[in-house]
Amino acid sequence: MTDDSYARRAVPVLVPMPAERPYTYAAPAGMHVQPGSIVRVPLGPREVAGIVWDGDGEAVDPKKLRPISQVFDCPLIDLPMRRFVDWISAYTLSPPGMVARMILRAPEAFDPEPWTEGLKRTGREPDRMTPARMRVLEVAADELAWTRSGLAHAAGVSSAVIDGLRAQGVFELAMIPPRPVVAAPDPAYAAPDLTADQAAAAEMLRKAARDGAFGVTLVDGVTGSGKTEVYFEAIAAALEQGRQVLILLPEIALTHAFLERFQDRFGAKPAQWHSDLPPKIREKVWRQVAEGSVRVVAGARSALLLPFMQLGLIVVDEEHDPAYKQEDRVFYNARDMAVVRGRIGGFPVVLASATPSLESRVNASQGRYGRAVLPARFAEAAMPDIRAIDMRRAPPARGGFLSPLLVGEMRETLARGEQSLLFLNRRGYAPLTLCRVCGHRFGCPVCSAWLVEHRFRGQLVCHHCGHNERRPESCPECGTLDHLVACGPGVERIAEEVVGHFPEARVIVLSSDIMGGVRRLRLELEAIADGQADMVIGTQLVAKGHNFPNMTLVGIVDADLGLANGDPRAAERTFQLLSQVTGRAGRTGKKSLGLLQTYQPDHPVMRAIVSGDAEAFYERETAEREKSGLPPFGRLAGIIVSAATRAEAETHARALRRAAPASPDIHVLGPAEAPLALIAGRHRFRLLAQGKRRSDMQAFIRAMLAAGPKPRGSVRVQVDIDPQSFL
Repeated sequence: MTDDSYARRAVPVLVPMPAERPYTYAAPAGMHVQPGSIVRVPLGPREVAGIVWDGDGEAVDPKKLRPISQVFDCPLIDLPMRRFVDWISAYTLSPPGMVARMILRAPEAFDPEPWTEGLKRTGREPDRMTPARMRVLEVAADELAWTRSGLAHAAGVSSAVIDGLRAQGVFELAMIPPRPVVAAPDPAYAAPDLTADQAAAAEMLRKAARDGAFGVTLVDGVTGSGKTEVYFEAIAAALEQGRQVLILLPEIALTHAFLERFQDRFGAKPAQWHSDLPPKIREKVWRQVAEGSVRVVAGARSALLLPFMQLGLIVVDEEHDPAYKQEDRVFYNARDMAVVRGRIGGFPVVLASATPSLESRVNASQGRYGRAVLPARFAEAAMPDIRAIDMRRAPPARGGFLSPLLVGEMRETLARGEQSLLFLNRRGYAPLTLCRVCGHRFGCPVCSAWLVEHRFRGQLVCHHCGHNERRPESCPECGTLDHLVACGPGVERIAEEVVGHFPEARVIVLSSDIMGGVRRLRLELEAIADGQADMVIGTQLVAKGHNFPNMTLVGIVDADLGLANGDPRAAERTFQLLSQVTGRAGRTGKKSLGLLQTYQPDHPVMRAIVSGDAEAFYERETAEREKSGLPPFGRLAGIIVSAATRAEAETHARALRRAAPASPDIHVLGPAEAPLALIAGRHRFRLLAQGKRRSDMQAFIRAMLAAGPKPRGSVRVQVDIDPQSFL
């Protein structure tokens, strides 16, 4: 079909709203559009950006359709990306417009970046030479175009000198193209010094990148084994083939060290993509990715929907991390979608982790993925010695939370001039505040959750909806003064206890809600790496692959914390988290120790970590999942029904359950009130569909929703295929 014939027809346009199919518009005569064009179209009283989609649109007379307002001067959203949008929509049961919305998040980037007016030497000489003019001509001798102010600054002269030279014809007007957001990486910049195991793994990845065909490789290496350096070689091979690369990271805002390592290898940093980027930078990155001038992007999960021109490799670092699951509007797992993106685009995908997800391990063992194993740390550094502290036999002092055994090891570590890390995956000072007189507990007014005390800020905060209030001096129920007590520890309370034991030590608390935000967190991480702290108390942020050279002791304050819920992945996640945290110790070769404070030292997770026998843990967990028909040996889908009243939510959930079609392969559990039954004033009920691995879960859920009542009033229904959270 030619552009002209297409322009005379009705045109399907996918707009960023929850519609089940593209809307149909008319392309005015002379307007050239094709599938993938980004256009501006009227939608109700406003205009929005949309993507011209595949197909012919509805069979409607174009004269009766609203016309497309504008075609942006922008590279097309290519066919593989359009197929990817359709695939995500079909798999997650999300409206395709809501997936397209994730592509169209930088509207100012749809038009080309403006060129800047500059000056360039003509070859003529000035009629009179002065020292100032001499300096300007020396700076401009490279015959490159300069901005007026930039040339004046570089030569150390006033702008009037530049204007005088231009008036005499020494300089002429020249337009300067937009500056690249990052320099181009050089795959040959710094060849790495790899061990034999690393070299073998790197060659495996290099071959996959050179071949350019779809395939998935799992890089499974212990903490500190050099996985990053290995997959850098796959990146180098892809760059040599003229392809773009996407690196997904779970905590992109905290990856200063990663960016430095990338620059050391390739001579330039990758472009970043995450929610904390300033809007102008986001627009530049989006545009230059679409034009192909940005060759490597390191980004959070949303970077999967960037419109790459020549994408040839995706790397998913820390592929086990739950942060890859999005649970807002479109529910998807970026790790799994990265594999789909590679399959649709026909290029390789690399997954890397010291504690791979069970799904990836099973895929590797069954031959669907390749597997590169790095069994030892780089430079023969020893893994930390891991021991469990039985808290029944070595309990903390009254009012404390640290065993005397852990405190003793911290004292010895401090005496040696080395660093200690205490890990507790609980933000704030205490998870519950109550009155000792009347028993009143401080709860969130719009959630079924307790308010967490943040003593540094003097606030009580809900970690689910963000509600906060000042911590009062008296009980709001009985009015008694000074009888409010904090129950249980958070990282702030552990820090208070540490300062009590070691008043002379330099203590840093790392938590995602630290005052000062991401910038301060980066500074704190750099300070720790530079040895400017003796003791660090942190939440799961400290498990994100950071390298602290002088850290030789890691203490897990409550190793049992993640095991106390009904999540089928609880054991796996606890194993991964504790292994990652203890892996922060001894990464530069110093003798190191990891201590787990636990009341369940005989639990299989604790035994696996203490023994270092990860294989036994994975074998046991795999057998348990297979026996129960849970992922990856079965399929799950969560349906969350919420409403302004409990009765509305429950009634709708029960009606949906009755509408479930009969199926020998899939059965529905519930509805049951969600563990977090109230969030932000909305009452929540959950249903869980469980089926065999080959069952068509999406068709089952579609039939169930079609046969059930349509959401009305305040009722909302969310579908979560492959749920990671059961709250």
